[in-house]
Amino acid sequence: MRSEGVPKLTKYLLIGSTKAYSGKSAIALGMALGLRAKGVDIAYGKPLGTCFSSEGVGAGEEDVRFAVETLKLSAIQMPSTLVYLDEETVNKRLRGEDKTDYRSCLAGYLQDPRGDLVLLEGPANLEEGSLFDLSLPQLAEAVDASVLLVARPIDLYVDDLLSAKRRLGSRLLGVVLNDVPSDKLESVTATVRPFLEAAGIPVLGMLPRSALLRSVSVKELVHQLKADVLCRRDRLDLMVETLTIGAMNVSSALKYFRKARNMAVVTGGDRTDIQLAALESSTQCLILTGHLPPSPLVIGRAEEMEIPVLSVDLDTLATVEIIDSTFGNVRLHEQIKVECVTQLMAEHFDLEGMMASLGWGDRVD
Repeated sequence: MRSEGVPKLTKYLLIGSTKAYSGKSAIALGMALGLRAKGVDIAYGKPLGTCFSSEGVGAGEEDVRFAVETLKLSAIQMPSTLVYLDEETVNKRLRGEDKTDYRSCLAGYLQDPRGDLVLLEGPANLEEGSLFDLSLPQLAEAVDASVLLVARPIDLYVDDLLSAKRRLGSRLLGVVLNDVPSDKLESVTATVRPFLEAAGIPVLGMLPRSALLRSVSVKELVHQLKADVLCRRDRLDLMVETLTIGAMNVSSALKYFRKARNMAVVTGGDRTDIQLAALESSTQCLILTGHLPPSPLVIGRAEEMEIPVLSVDLDTLATVEIIDSTFGNVRLHEQIKVECVTQLMAEHFDLEGMMASLGWGDRVD
């Protein structure tokens, strides 16, 4: 990457978003792999852990851990997370018990050479982290970072990006429009993209919607539903792309099942006919509600077809609501998704243009 005798000058790039679950972890990892393929030495960190859940710090560390393992980074290439947004930490700050100057702590990110580029995953939006002086604009200023925003074309996303441009100014390197539905691709290309670029917001990528990236593993469904695994625990790595409810007669169900792909089928534990029909279709897992035991015939057939069967102590409506909320909001923790996002980035992201904006226009391999 560098010529002999050229001193190391580490650059910092913050990957942010205007809304949670925009896909910035996937974009950051795909970008890191692309840059590394061009000979760029990468470090990767997440100053603010944004997993505000009962699972605590461990869940928040999973994103960084997976990125580090995928990129095969050394310890020095992993700037540590400064604070996690769990309930106890927030309450300590509100009560005045935590008076840490986290902006000063960021000085550690500027010490020790870490490579050509430090990729930092930012908070969920521009405001998150303000309580700790670690909002995205504050982070960018503290480490003198450029910012790449990731946005999905939903709600008032253009307004959000215009507001972000006003706040970030020249630090805003550009935006990646992610998860663009096929029916919106033409209008986004013809209307939104030129509007944003005229407003000084370069569109460095437009990634089409991918069913695989929005999918969820059976293992994640087991976790979210607190389900019992009745068979094929060895197949929990299967990816579910669609959800189907088996509440009709078996003839109608068969027609419905044939239209779906890589589905999870939710049905009552007593609907043996629906369960057997689902096992003959493109089913990745069978989810039985009401905590009713299935027929041995169903378990035997599921074993043969290598399809996991889950049992939940919930009704169908509650089960469907949980699964629906999971699609598109899961973390990038599967190698198959890494391969998918790497391919999408190679086809739809202007990596050379981003490198030129970082001042590496004459150093692209």
